[in-house]
Amino acid sequence: MSHQKEYPLTAMCKAFAVSRSGYHEWLTRGDSPRAVENAALTNRIKVIHADSFKTYGSPRVAKELIGQGIRCGENRVARLMREAGIVSNRYKRRFKPVTTQSDHQEPVAENIINQDFSATAPNQKWGSDITYIPTKEGWLYLAVVLDFFSREIVGWATSNSLNSDVAVAALLKAAGRNQLPAELVHHSDRDIQYACFRYRRLLQSMRIRQSMCRKGNCYDNAMTESFFNTLKVERIHQMDYPSREAATADIGGYIENFYNSRRRHS
Repeated sequence: MSHQKEYPLTAMCKAFAVSRSGYHEWLTRGDSPRAVENAALTNRIKVIHADSFKTYGSPRVAKELIGQGIRCGENRVARLMREAGIVSNRYKRRFKPVTTQSDHQEPVAENIINQDFSATAPNQKWGSDITYIPTKEGWLYLAVVLDFFSREIVGWATSNSLNSDVAVAALLKAAGRNQLPAELVHHSDRDIQYACFRYRRLLQSMRIRQSMCRKGNCYDNAMTESFFNTLKVERIHQMDYPSREAATADIGGYIENFYNSRRRHS
């Protein structure tokens, strides 16, 4: 059709071995059922992608579609996403302020977890850690408590300063949300925020056993570190927070409204 003003229709039909009647039938036929289906599927993919903070790639989109009762293959989803220009927004930045404060004289707990992150029910094993978020006002520190069974963040808190207050606030939030069983292990690194008397006494009052990583072994707290990596790649690195308050609100929305409730975990 793009050349119909340049060449006679009869000549083009003859060149492409197509009859005039066949050409006119093709013009009025409309989209094929497969094309209509692909268009509807692409619209559904756009909704899922947007709901995931634009972080889902084709594997998770395909799983979400299947979870919604729509049968489709990952290759088809990948092709439709590519044709529609739908890409996963995952960014990496390089910055790292010093957050480790393990050079202290406080007692260090035994490594009970010992890289065994398996759990058969909620509130058997919790992992805790603290990370940093850049804002135009300065660093914001985020402490979390993660349930190894569900991978949910059961407690979190933010602070302008790196002290035990933020770790305590996250633990109190986790304890307030959950019915604590008789046997619960709390695992963290050796930093002063978790080794200080205040934090240890709080764990004891809740009858929670404390476990700590070995010195210099990043794999000992891999579950919680994995969450921080996901949070930063999927959300924080896409943002330019004007204030600590704005960062807290945005991160809280990601944790409560997406990561805990809707995100498909590997």
